[in-house]
Parts: sequence; structure tokens; C-alpha cells
Amino acid sequence: DAWAVDPNIKAVALRGAGEKAFCAGGDIRSLYDSYKHQDTLHTLFFEEEYALDLTLHHYAKPVLALMDGYVLGGGMGLAQGADLRVVTERSRLAMPEVAIGYFPDVGGSYFLTRTPGHLGTYLGVSGVQIRASDALYCGLADWYTESDKLAELDQRLDTLKWQRSPLEDLQSLLATLAVNSLPDAPLATLRPLIDEVFSHNSVPAIAARLRAVTAPDTREWANDTASLLETRSPLAMAVTLQMLRHARELTLEQCFQLELHLDRQWFDRGDLIEGVRALIIDKDKTPHWNPATLDQLDDNHVASFFTDFKPSGV
Repeated sequence: DAWAVDPNIKAVALRGAGEKAFCAGGDIRSLYDSYKHQDTLHTLFFEEEYALDLTLHHYAKPVLALMDGYVLGGGMGLAQGADLRVVTERSRLAMPEVAIGYFPDVGGSYFLTRTPGHLGTYLGVSGVQIRASDALYCGLADWYTESDKLAELDQRLDTLKWQRSPLEDLQSLLATLAVNSLPDAPLATLRPLIDEVFSHNSVPAIAARLRAVTAPDTREWANDTASLLETRSPLAMAVTLQMLRHARELTLEQCFQLELHLDRQWFDRGDLIEGVRALIIDKDKTPHWNPATLDQLDDNHVASFFTDFKPSGV
């Protein structure tokens, strides 16, 4: 907030600390401990995180996100609020929440539903990672450069002569070091099938359609995707699918309201605690989801998570 009104600051650059990631997500272990100890962190955390993400979306000055390495979950919430999102050959983007029994939040209900066709539904329901070419194709990144050029970008940011608007000056600088598109995005080839499969209104129907694919060039991908869905939390995927359907008609602020509405129920009613136990605490990697399988999902139970949601006009 101080930077927003400081005339000496033209723009804000977000980068990861360390070599591996821009941000690999929130500290879900601490949220697990908070819930188990009946503390307040697991409720306050999301309110503060979403407020920060929303601030970035509406920030008064350009925000440049250098998305080198892993950009997962909470990292996507930070990066997708930026005006200029730069990926590299090391970038791995995902909203992988369904793998731990959660749903894509941090504005995911907004930015996933603003991707072409049903690509965002595919990314949210499956939790798969994508690389730079697909990130650009999906509209989840704006620029691509090699990671070894980031040091030069840093140096040139330090000496940049601000002449026009800060956003235009940054775009001109990036144009000398980066490109806006890459060839051979795998999702561009898969797009017709993804749009058809992930237009179905239930996860069991999506999984069944994937298993029914017989075309030689897509059969392996379809079977692999169906097998991946079978490892995810059925409830998390089903709620994610309905959340994304709801969010298509909502504003950014209302999407955050919807995610907070789900958060406030999820620790008691969702699969997150079991997912964190299996994958992070005990590390047995055998979560006992409730329900255990897709065919045990109850549509009324899934719908109940949304019953009392009334978005306010912002």
C-alpha cells in the first residue's frame, strides 16, 4: 500500500526466493496444524491471502511477475494479478489443489474460467502442470524468455529510463528480451477434445468420456487423464467443477467471495485434512477420500456447498 502512493516507485517486480520456484503454494502444513489445534490461522489465512491477491489485481502501478520455476496454487494467485507475467523454460504452472482434497482458490475460479474454451476446467479439475508454451496459449502468461536472461532483465530494470507510462516502458523493455507466443503448445492440439470432454456437467461423465476415447492420437492422453482423475479427491473435483460453472457469471470480487464461502465449510466438510495427512504428514500417499470413488458422489451433497452463497455486488 505504501509503494502504491510512493512517487519514487514506478512499478513492482515479483520474483521467487531461491532457485526452484516463483512460489510453490501456501504452507498447508501450518493450516492443518491450526485446524487440529482449534486455532484461527486456517480461517484468517485465506481472508488475508485473498485480500492480497485482489490488491494485486487492482494495483495502481504495473506489477511484473517473473514466473521462473514452479508457480503452484498460491503462487498462481500472486502471478495472475500481475499486469506482466513472464514465463521461462523452467516454468511449471498448476492449480494442483484437488491432489490434496482441496479446490483451486486464490482467484482460480476467475482466471481459470477466463481461459479459452474449457481449458481452465481441465486444469482445475485435473490439477496438471503446464509449461511455458501452454501458459501463453491459455492466457495465463504474457511473455516468454530464457531463464538465463533474467539477470540481464534485472540489470536493465535498475537502469531503465522512465519516459512514457511505466507499463509502456516495461513492455518496450520486455519486447527486447522476450516473445509473446511459442510454437507447438500441446494444449492447442488437444483443445477440441478437451473442450468436448470437459463441457460435461459431472466428473463421472468426464471420466467416462475420457475412457471412451478411441482415436489413436489422443487415446493415451485420455486414458492417462482418466487415471489421474481417479487419484484425486472425488469431492474436491466435483466441487471444483461446479465452482467453475458458477464463476463464469461472477466478477473477480464475487469469485473471491465464492472461494471464501467454500473455504469456511471445507475444513469440516471437505477432504483437505485427509489429503494433507496422507501426502504431507504421514506421507503414506494413500488418502482415504470421502466419498472414495467418483460413482459414490452425491449430487445433492455437492450442491449443498453452494446453497447459501449470495454474491454481493461490488
